[in-house]
Amino acid sequence: MQGVPEQFPCEKDRAQFRHLPSLPGVELYHAHISSYAFEPHTHEAFGIGTIDFGAERFRYRGVNHVAPTHSLVLMNPDELHTGESATDEGWRYRMLYIEPQMLESLSGEQGWWFTDAVRDDLATSQQLSQSLAALWQASDSLAAESLLLNIMQLFRPHARVANKLQAEPAHRFDIVRDYLRANFERNITLAELAALVSLSPYHFLRQFKQQYHVTPHQMLMAFRLFEAKQLLTRGVPLAEVAATSGLTDQAHLTRTFSQRYGITPGRYQKQVMPPRR
Repeated sequence: MQGVPEQFPCEKDRAQFRHLPSLPGVELYHAHISSYAFEPHTHEAFGIGTIDFGAERFRYRGVNHVAPTHSLVLMNPDELHTGESATDEGWRYRMLYIEPQMLESLSGEQGWWFTDAVRDDLATSQQLSQSLAALWQASDSLAAESLLLNIMQLFRPHARVANKLQAEPAHRFDIVRDYLRANFERNITLAELAALVSLSPYHFLRQFKQQYHVTPHQMLMAFRLFEAKQLLTRGVPLAEVAATSGLTDQAHLTRTFSQRYGITPGRYQKQVMPPRR
């Protein structure tokens, strides 16, 4: 990424990047910087992030800013800016860089723009940090896309856009629910679901959650784990249950099954299987 050296002069300064195959046009970045001072540079993407620790000082659009702990950092594409620590301990932060075309495609809205580079919003900052950390670990396409849309929803109130959201009839999403149930074993994408009701992924996710009070990924996991229970009851081996249910592997089955039902799938199977004669 422009502005970040291949190796920092000070060994205390660390930065990591991550790209997710299911999210082209999106780059994740987290770093802890104490000594390095970033020269003026730009990004061809919107930069959205939060300060987890310390404070950053930077110059952006000709104005000096300080972003303290639990503040939001909101940058528009192609704007020159610097970056350095405003404290002796440095600053630790998480950023998401999303290309304008990707943002407009997901949201269905044009004219995104941030008027303030720094916003003091403790609750949103903490939620954003947790969501960015979860997105960094995401391996499932639908989970990653849902997390990204949740992140967009967090910073949407801080942005200016050209058009507004419109409500959709609740019954319109029945087709999506049925599609998830019928295709639970597949790696489903958010764009795929949104296309069923001719909405942008951003509008779709918001209105789906208003209707069902869960995300599409949460509903999909409910269908997958219900199927897993049926297979376990029939004595199907755990590894086969995981693959047939659309889960990543047996570890994924164990983790998600335990979280939902409070018991491991192996124990559940032993309890519900009839005793052998």
